[in-house]
Amino acid sequence: MTALPATTGRKLGLVIDLDTCVGCQACATSCKEWNTGGFSAPLTDQDPYGRDPHGAWLNRVHAYECGEGRDSFTVHFPRSCLHCETPACVTVCPTGASYKRAEDGIVLVDPQTCIGCKLCSWACPYGAREYDYADGIMKKCTLCVDRIYNEHLPEQDRVPACVRACPTGARHFGDLGDPNSEVSQLVNRRAGFDLLPEMGFGPVNKYLPPRPRRDATSSSSPSDAGVPPPSDGSLMESFFAWADKMLSR
Repeated sequence: MTALPATTGRKLGLVIDLDTCVGCQACATSCKEWNTGGFSAPLTDQDPYGRDPHGAWLNRVHAYECGEGRDSFTVHFPRSCLHCETPACVTVCPTGASYKRAEDGIVLVDPQTCIGCKLCSWACPYGAREYDYADGIMKKCTLCVDRIYNEHLPEQDRVPACVRACPTGARHFGDLGDPNSEVSQLVNRRAGFDLLPEMGFGPVNKYLPPRPRRDATSSSSPSDAGVPPPSDGSLMESFFAWADKMLSR
């Protein structure tokens, strides 16, 4: 079985904002595109245009309906490897193909030594491992390790492909082992949480909960709808005050 490093120099990971994720799948498709030619390449597809399309995807987005009636809302939930501090997928690997890097905490699979036994996928409580039927080996999110350290790329592009592609800024990347990092401060401000913390694997990736919805009925009533609020300022100030009120409903 594979041993874990005693400590890691950094804890690189993702912070995903469930409040601003719109489920557009940009993260999944950009991940597929980059990693098809990257560390885990290729990410093969079987019968992509047929009746039973399937293949290896390192990032998937699920949608859940929460609440009832007028209080219902949709939560889009991206799911990939969480790069746990004590990943069970690593410790069950019989060949050492699954391993955790001491320098940055990233969990990877060595395609040269993986035998496709699927023990790691059975051990992972998050369903983050993908079996590539064409190659006969396991594949997973690499945090785009071949991208984040690539000095040939502009500095702003040295982030995982999913982070770079997200149109709403719902995905953030950084060192979660540093309490002063931007991602750590974001987690503290927004009460970020672990996925299934009771399992005890210490996922590095964090999720930010959806913000409470604003109740439009508490600040206005049907009787004053469409009537500009009084203002002591100019006509332009009155217009913008009214527009702000209407757009906030």
